Amino acid sequence: MKNRVMLCREGDIPEVSARGFDPQRQGIDTVFVVKKDGEYFAYADICPHYGDTSLPWKKDTYLDSAGENIVCAAHGALFNIRSGLCTSGPCKGDALRPIPLIQEPDGSLWITLED
Repeated sequence: MKNRVMLCREGDIPEVSARGFDPQRQGIDTVFVVKKDGEYFAYADICPHYGDTSLPWKKDTYLDSAGENIVCAAHGALFNIRSGLCTSGPCKGDALRPIPLIQEPDGSLWITLED
């Protein structure tokens, strides 16, 4: 069964920033959304280097200081924001798992969870 979950509104994520979400209410962010150049990109909050490592060192710190890459604080891996491809670090060539993001005309951002 599929369950559609609203994450936030477009205005809740400033340009060149990211925000983590806990759509299954497990007490930990499992999805994050990045806004870059007016576009939104959603990924599972798991580094492909280890299958259970969350990316940020603190809440919502998914990007490097320049806002050019997604960074794994545990391993130093850098990921392309648009593709999720690891461009540097121990998982080079691997990629983050994209999460299909639904943008509604009212500005809300949603994902669909599988039960």
